[in-house]
Amino acid sequence: MKLIAQPLTADGFAPYGTMIAVHDDFEGGRLINGGTTRRFDLIDDLHLGADGGRPVLALFRAQARSFPHAVTEMERHALGSQTFVPMGGQRRFVIVVARAGAAPSANALTAFVTDGRQGVMLAPGTWHHALLAVDAGDFVVVERVAATVDCDVSDVNPTVSVTWAG
Repeated sequence: MKLIAQPLTADGFAPYGTMIAVHDDFEGGRLINGGTTRRFDLIDDLHLGADGGRPVLALFRAQARSFPHAVTEMERHALGSQTFVPMGGQRRFVIVVARAGAAPSANALTAFVTDGRQGVMLAPGTWHHALLAVDAGDFVVVERVAATVDCDVSDVNPTVSVTWAG
């Protein structure tokens, strides 16, 4: 089975979480620091406190993956969100997702490719593949940590081949 990642949009990604993007033409926000900085509150609840969880800010240094890429398993974090934001220039990545619920079948998968400046917050329970960097580099990751690891893994049968048009 083949899956082609579509460009990431807020509406397209809404069933799985929230797209994060602030482009040069972004309006709104509020001035702070004596008017020298514009603050944009992008997500007001990251859902990281369930069952004694707490937020952690991590840096993932990702190697570029080769595409097409074989998707053999998916994972989910039932108790908290997981957020990926590229750092240091354009860092595109492919995100393979399926809706929260029972382990997904191969035909339930959807894929998106970012423009290199977009990030995503995966809603709690959203099935997703591990980070698939198109461009090597650093990503800020915000996720829930607790005494018990919150990560379910499920095999994908048949294997899905994901690529992107680019």
